[in-house]
Amino acid sequence: MERQLIDGKLENTDSTSELIKQSAHEISHLAIDIGGSLIKIVYFSTNSKRSTNDEAPTLPKERQEVPSRDLNHHILSGGLHFVKFETSKIEDCINFLSSKKLQQCGAQCHYSHAVDKIKIKATGGGAFKFADLFKEKLGITLDKVEEMESLVAGANFLLKAVNHEAYTYIGGRKEYVQIDQNDLYPYLLVNIGSGVSMIKVDGDEKFQRVSGTSVGGGTFWGLGKLLTKCKSFDELLELSHQGNNRVIDMLVGDIYGGMDYAKIGLASTAIASSFGKPVSENRELEDYKPEDIARSLLRMISNNIGQIAYLNALRFGLKRIILGGFFIRDHAYTMDTISVAVDFWSKGEAKAMFLRHEGFLGALGAFMNYKDGNAGLMPLQLVEQTPKSSSCIVDRIHNSTHVHENESGAIDCRLRVSSSFKIYDEVKRC
Repeated sequence: MERQLIDGKLENTDSTSELIKQSAHEISHLAIDIGGSLIKIVYFSTNSKRSTNDEAPTLPKERQEVPSRDLNHHILSGGLHFVKFETSKIEDCINFLSSKKLQQCGAQCHYSHAVDKIKIKATGGGAFKFADLFKEKLGITLDKVEEMESLVAGANFLLKAVNHEAYTYIGGRKEYVQIDQNDLYPYLLVNIGSGVSMIKVDGDEKFQRVSGTSVGGGTFWGLGKLLTKCKSFDELLELSHQGNNRVIDMLVGDIYGGMDYAKIGLASTAIASSFGKPVSENRELEDYKPEDIARSLLRMISNNIGQIAYLNALRFGLKRIILGGFFIRDHAYTMDTISVAVDFWSKGEAKAMFLRHEGFLGALGAFMNYKDGNAGLMPLQLVEQTPKSSSCIVDRIHNSTHVHENESGAIDCRLRVSSSFKIYDEVKRC
């Protein structure tokens, strides 16, 4: 599903056919993250009607020259778009790219239209697995970017550049956190995809994968599919809304006759054993409601991730735990469970923080990686012009709208490019 700004309104497009019907925009630069469960795409489109300066309006194809050192740069106004597909339905992704001619928007698209020279930045295991398919169907080469490097680059960029990107979720309340860029590092990045990677981030391009677990989003989806017959992750997540995990989970109170185990700080409602209650009941799978199973499964995996995340943060003395990946999806019960787990095990000293664009870290990191020695490209920068009283440009972008379920949403932004579409990585700060 894609959500993007069209004539100032946020429009939902729920199928590939509807996406194809949208009006074409001038698109440049595309990156893709092909994971085990989902394909994530980030691309820049100059469909914004906003001006690139305060004096003169700018049409989509017009560019403003901004001197920098001894070279001229342009500022392109537009939007950064986020799209996802299930990896099992990769043909839908390929049809989407073809229909919008996005396959022409790689590193070489402004230099040559020769099919064998078009490259797209790509990361994730699928960049290797499906490389031949993309070459055959779209005539493009997937220019592979290291996965952990992309995740960290995407997270660092969002945390530094996007207002209201990171937030906590405690007691049913979402509170955005403005992080001091001078106090960003170190932090623990917990990326929850099919599996979970835990990365200690010490700075730009300075990181180490310190742990992980195979119990992640793929576990929830896979077990859920087997146990409930749900056909998609979102269907399973929606089903969990209606469930009661206490029907499935064995609680401390079930063991202690409804009482707390106060001596070690466990409430009667604490889970003593996930999926433990059926052990003592003479019932079969079909005797349990699918929604209760979904709820218990979500609770088990979320609790597990929260606890392992905190133990790794404790191991390295980290107070800030930032979660990414498409497992969370702005889902209240998931966030609450992880937050409670981190708070419980840390005794309130550590906090779990979530990201609005959680699922697109890898794709965004790959997007920021465009550089090619032959074409002279350098890493992309998204920029925003400061108020009229200041003439400098800062590397900050604003969200144009709330992103529903973190799945997508266009970000109004400006792209700094040179006169030959060379991209430079240094942006002046005020």
